[in-house]
Amino acid sequence: MKKILGSSRAAIATTLFCLLLLWFHTMSLSMSSISRINNIIAATSLSWSSSTYTFNNDQARKFSNLQEQNQVMVSTLGKFLPMSNQISCNRTCLRYDLCTIDGSTVLDPTTSTFFTMDPTSPVHVEKIRPYPRKYEDYIMGQIKELNLVSGPSSPQCTIRHEAPAIVFSARGHTGNFFHAFNDGLIPLFITASSFYPDGDFIIVVSEFHDWWQSKYAEILKVLSKHPIVALEKDNATHCFPSATLGLIAHGFMTIDPTLIPTSKTLMHFRDLIEKAYTQNPILPSPPLDPKPERRPRLVLTCRGNDVSSRRILNQDEVIQVMKEIGFDVIVFQPNRYTSLSEAYAMLNSSHVMVGVHGAALTHALFLRPRSVFMQVVPIGTEWAADAFYGRIAKGLNVNYLEYKIRVEESSLMEKYGKDNVLLKDPSAVQKKGWPTEIMDIYLKQQNVKLDLVRFRKSLKSAYLMAKKFMHKER
Repeated sequence: MKKILGSSRAAIATTLFCLLLLWFHTMSLSMSSISRINNIIAATSLSWSSSTYTFNNDQARKFSNLQEQNQVMVSTLGKFLPMSNQISCNRTCLRYDLCTIDGSTVLDPTTSTFFTMDPTSPVHVEKIRPYPRKYEDYIMGQIKELNLVSGPSSPQCTIRHEAPAIVFSARGHTGNFFHAFNDGLIPLFITASSFYPDGDFIIVVSEFHDWWQSKYAEILKVLSKHPIVALEKDNATHCFPSATLGLIAHGFMTIDPTLIPTSKTLMHFRDLIEKAYTQNPILPSPPLDPKPERRPRLVLTCRGNDVSSRRILNQDEVIQVMKEIGFDVIVFQPNRYTSLSEAYAMLNSSHVMVGVHGAALTHALFLRPRSVFMQVVPIGTEWAADAFYGRIAKGLNVNYLEYKIRVEESSLMEKYGKDNVLLKDPSAVQKKGWPTEIMDIYLKQQNVKLDLVRFRKSLKSAYLMAKKFMHKER
């Protein structure tokens, strides 16, 4: 009897040991993907605080509390089992969700679904909207949801790729020049640098637009040497060795090197732009004229004729003052069809860029380090001016000046009166929220008429910086 009992115990022990080995093997197949995502997300999810001021106080407190909760979630995330043997999703970041497929996957573009084979498990489905503005419900509601399915079967492969895929949406705010970089190209650069530092990956785009590919073709070709796969324009199934769905964002116009394994910065992204538009090794731009008395070149970035707000009402007089100070002035009025290679050539050979707060100032990415960037800041746009474009200057080591207009320089004074709280204390108004009706007042109803005496002083400071920069050029 003791013998039989001993044999039974041994058999049970052996069975438990085998089950433990099987569980450990299953975990090891997928934990590499979990670990890789969590190492990146754990740091990135903590970077939100630098941008919470874009919301009102209540919202900022809400996001701050969520951030503290996420820190706990991130710190304990390794204790959770993977969603499947190959699919791993991290939804702890406030800006974006990120899913990876750590193994062979088949894309069926007709159903926007990535399939993985897992014969031993029941069907498991995850969904993701691959666009990095997760906190903006209205926009995210417009982003197509993609499916990740793990199960015992998957479609047959028609086109086989040797490189992994990065998958994202080109919808959202992408039609806006600022958002094309802030929500698209810069997050794509961060994600590629984090997961595929060798640059060997395939761009897979949901909600693809021909104009988008045409406008940013040179940058996209430098990011990836492979043809783009557009979900809505393809019926064939595609096989990838692995895939990353979603884009990592560090904040407005920000690349934080401490959050990327390869320590990339905004300067590295600017180097990529230079490579895209020169197709040559990165070299300093030659002086426009070898003579030491040459005038610095100033690019005045203006709003288009189809835009009725944030225009300089006395632009001709402003240009005259610029010339009197000693600048050669170029008026730059970009639109949707502006050639980025021509814009790059112009700004990369200039010394100063000046413009009123707006998406066109994203062209500051084309300025050379140590050149000069002056932003005219309308009433009520102070936080956005710093968060959106001030960060470009800091990230690219560009000399940055802000000209904050006074109430008398705003067209809003005629409509609302000098003593209206909208003009006297816009920060107090914004503390109560940033609803569309308030935002539209500052962004869509306001033009500026610059005080030429006061603005001349700022231009003189820019001139001295430009001359110093020119001296170093020689």
